[in-house]
Amino acid sequence: MNRIKPFLILLFLTSLTYSQDVKMSTEYSSENQDTSDLLQFENIDFYKVKFIGKDISEKNYVLIAKEIWDGKLKSTDTIIDTSKYPKTSESKSDTLKLKVIAKRTFEPKLKLWFRFPKFGINKKYDAIMSDDYSLRDTGISESIEYGKNFYAFTYMLPYEKGDYKYWCAVEDSGKDIENWGKEFGIKHYVIFEMKFD
Repeated sequence: MNRIKPFLILLFLTSLTYSQDVKMSTEYSSENQDTSDLLQFENIDFYKVKFIGKDISEKNYVLIAKEIWDGKLKSTDTIIDTSKYPKTSESKSDTLKLKVIAKRTFEPKLKLWFRFPKFGINKKYDAIMSDDYSLRDTGISESIEYGKNFYAFTYMLPYEKGDYKYWCAVEDSGKDIENWGKEFGIKHYVIFEMKFD
């Protein structure tokens, strides 16, 4: 009986280790202090992103934006689906790098630039006039598996209670991201969902 318990624990830990095909990691802002200060002054979010997974360079990926207004899904927008483009010759790699730059403009719009290894994509989404929008790297805490959708980023307004504003508390709540608007009364946010195939 005593031998079964350690075996079951080992089996459980092994399944946890191997259930994740891809690891997402990010670096926020810039190592250069002057550049970092300028980004902060202009209220610009800047992420360097790495997706690490076996032969990930051979996988197709999809990036979709979901706009949530007043707790309801307003629109879904496919930003890129690489399966619709011919593969260009490149060496196999276990790492896919990209950069994401985001800010709220005075139109007011949310403006984002996704910089992939060989191309860049600009997108704009309606916004409210608020400096409280923050791009969050949601995917770093997700278990990412090939063939399954995951939330990579969320460009969000905070949950407000009294004089306080909360972003991290919303992220760490364990609530389904698509229901944050209803759960926390967040007026607007955009979810960026990805999938590797």
